[in-house]
Amino acid sequence: MKVTQEKLPDSQIGLEIEISAEALKKAYESKINTLKRTANIPGFRKGKVPRQILLQRLGTRYIKAATLEELIDQTLKAAIKQESLESLGNFELRSKFDQLIEEFNPGEALTFSAAIDVPPTIELGDYKSLTVTAEETVYSPEKVENWLKENQEKLATLVPIEQRSAQMGDVAIVDYQARFIQAEGEEAQEGEDLSIPGVQGQDFRVDLSEGRFIEGMVEGMVGMSPEETKEVTVTFPEDYPREDLAGKPAIFTITLKELKAKELPDLDDDFADEVSEFETIAELRESLTKRFTEDCETATKKSIQDGITAKLMEVCRVDLPNTLIEDEVTQVLTQTAMQMERMGMDIRQLFTQDNLPKLRENARPEAIERIKQGLILKEIAKVEAITVETPVLEARINEIKEQISDQEVDLDRLKEMVTDELLVEETLNWLQEQTQVELVPEGNLNKDDQEQESEIESPEVE
Repeated sequence: MKVTQEKLPDSQIGLEIEISAEALKKAYESKINTLKRTANIPGFRKGKVPRQILLQRLGTRYIKAATLEELIDQTLKAAIKQESLESLGNFELRSKFDQLIEEFNPGEALTFSAAIDVPPTIELGDYKSLTVTAEETVYSPEKVENWLKENQEKLATLVPIEQRSAQMGDVAIVDYQARFIQAEGEEAQEGEDLSIPGVQGQDFRVDLSEGRFIEGMVEGMVGMSPEETKEVTVTFPEDYPREDLAGKPAIFTITLKELKAKELPDLDDDFADEVSEFETIAELRESLTKRFTEDCETATKKSIQDGITAKLMEVCRVDLPNTLIEDEVTQVLTQTAMQMERMGMDIRQLFTQDNLPKLRENARPEAIERIKQGLILKEIAKVEAITVETPVLEARINEIKEQISDQEVDLDRLKEMVTDELLVEETLNWLQEQTQVELVPEGNLNKDDQEQESEIESPEVE
């Protein structure tokens, strides 16, 4: 079989394949014989249809098309095997099928072109001389104090207030009803109801502290007295879950039914025993300090390694086949669906036949980035002979098995997944040792990026 190869973009190999005259004629005659045995032609028993009648009733074009569909698939598989190619997924016919039918002539050779996806090619750049800027998350004792305060409030005793008005830190029990604001210049129609469906509540608890409820609502309740009713004008945030309300102004009619103050428990050993497994407040503080210190170190390390992977994407080149991308898109959507189910959401409302194409399109950039990062790190591990120690692998597998002991597990698949995960970790740790890192205070990295973008977008005018 005569086969000519051509390297194409997106990790594809183009193949020009010649089907010999003998093979073409043999396939054509075989298809006619098959159709003679299986075709239902009125007036003739199966297997007894004369050749000429079959050709007249079905048409030579139909028979040629049916022959070519099978022959192209068979010939392509044979060509891939002959050329020792590793193919991924389905092939793409580059020749026009209608044109091939026109050129089809039993007893004469026929050439067609196709493309196949092959494993991606990875070109590693200078990954040993990376320079990255990362955010340093520094431990602050304030983190411990905030944790203790939050848990104090969870155990707080609520004491009714009658002699003063509401202030920040109190707990308010309210009834509320929201309504749309009449647009300027518009007159309300007789009997028109401007109330907002679904935005009302009775005996609703509001903790009077910043960041609670809709912006401006808590501030509007400060100063109210029990049994007082007040109208507060607010604007729903742009990212409000209900799109019909996002960014729109509204008036809330609020009745303060009860006002309560929080009496916090003392930060003593009894408190520590109530909120943790520790018997003393000193032990609890020590444990929290250790936990938050480790969290800060982990956050700093993640920022560094995120910077490393971003730089790798710049200096390394990966030619990805569409087959891998589509498989990863499916994986991304599957993980999204599983997360939604764990949150108690009905995925059937989102993952519909109408929505699925758009969901796949939106997931594509993330899928491409995930594949590229994984392939680059695995290739570096291969080049640098980075491996996963068996005891470490076994320990991680056993840890996961304990967590999902109530589920059936494919141990081979689990081992493969854990090995890949640990290999990526080891490779990133190795790269971090080779990388020159500049640490900046937490929150400054994005700020610097925004300033750079601003300078590019708004150059100085002379």
